[in-house]
Amino acid sequence: MKLTYGVADKPKMGQVIVFALQQLLAILAATIAVPAIIGNDMSASAALFGAGVGTIVYLLFTKFKSPVFLGSSFAFIGSMFAAFGGAASAAIGYAGIILGAVFAGLVYVVIAIIVKAVGVKWINKLMPAVVIGPTVAIIGLSLAGNAVGDVLGNSHGTASTYVCIICGLVTLFVTMLCSVFGKRMLKMIPFIIGICAGYLTATVFTLIGNATGNVALQVINFSAFENMKWIPDFTFVTAFNGGFSNLTPGYIGTVAAAYIPVAFVVFAEHIADHKNLSSIIESDLLEEPGLHRTLLGDGIGSMVGAFFGGCPNTTYGESVGCVAISGNASVVTIFTTAIIAIIASFFGPFVTVLSTIPACVMGGVCVALYGFIAVSGLKMIQKVDLDDNTNLFTVSVILIAGIGGFAVSFGSVTITEVACALILGIITNKVLSIGKKKN
Repeated sequence: MKLTYGVADKPKMGQVIVFALQQLLAILAATIAVPAIIGNDMSASAALFGAGVGTIVYLLFTKFKSPVFLGSSFAFIGSMFAAFGGAASAAIGYAGIILGAVFAGLVYVVIAIIVKAVGVKWINKLMPAVVIGPTVAIIGLSLAGNAVGDVLGNSHGTASTYVCIICGLVTLFVTMLCSVFGKRMLKMIPFIIGICAGYLTATVFTLIGNATGNVALQVINFSAFENMKWIPDFTFVTAFNGGFSNLTPGYIGTVAAAYIPVAFVVFAEHIADHKNLSSIIESDLLEEPGLHRTLLGDGIGSMVGAFFGGCPNTTYGESVGCVAISGNASVVTIFTTAIIAIIASFFGPFVTVLSTIPACVMGGVCVALYGFIAVSGLKMIQKVDLDDNTNLFTVSVILIAGIGGFAVSFGSVTITEVACALILGIITNKVLSIGKKKN
């Protein structure tokens, strides 16, 4: 896709702010969902602050050459539950999730040192286009159920499925129409327009529902404003209140076992995300600024993000999709998004308004975002010879394993379908290639 703004381009200040808000909306739902899932009074505002700071750390390590936002990682949800579950108190649990993020970040640091020493050619040999292409596609396809489930209103309780579908489809079609037929500026902010249209539609339904007492029309929960907080509840505040001083060797071992293996799994997804982003900006990020720098940025950014918000961060596919669809790869936009996220975390009404965006509206946006990630992966295999059975089986195995939900759990550690599909694809490709060489 032709980019309107490249990585080094600097749009006008007014445009940058609008583009940054769009990026924030694209990553918001997932970023604040993690603390909501974990519970234990974790703060969505603090997670947003941590994501902003973590992204700035990432940009510094990557020399402002990789335009992607870091947000709360879903891969570590099981690890965070394990940290809280094995804790004797809330303070120890908060200390545990910070410590766990440090363990995970150190894995990235060690891998970065190895990559710096031996280079990245082995990665390109291990994961050629025939492997990485369908894996990127799986990242989008594995999220398809979440997007469709949101559009259908699976998380809305009393709201009618049909009302949710209308709100979701309004969002989706307004987004697509703006992207395809919109003029220059409108074409670059389709998600903002789409979300506003969907939110307006949901508001109309909700107001009618409130006036008539019809709960089936009440899509938006405005009660969130009743318990609005202005200052984030930072993780480290609770952790240092008797948390770190009461850590035991056994608990530390539990946290390490919960976090370290997951870090290796996320490493595979890190490569897939950066390969996808590289294809969009037409510059190999694994070479420049280098995989060692993206790993350091991701790892250290996760540590910093968890210190404030408790959630380890990761590069977001939603952010990559937003870059691709809007045609705006300006790293200035990503930096501005991080600054806005930090400032917004202290502004209760703003965070609360964002949190009231119905899941069906965000689902409409995500249908486009996740679909674009999937298509980006499939585009990577356009030049792959699928008449060659080695390539055909490799792609087939990855797609079926990923779409079918091939995931393996070992205690609190889960190897996701994306990681399993990638590992299986690598093994398939190597085994069949060795056989070809022997012939």
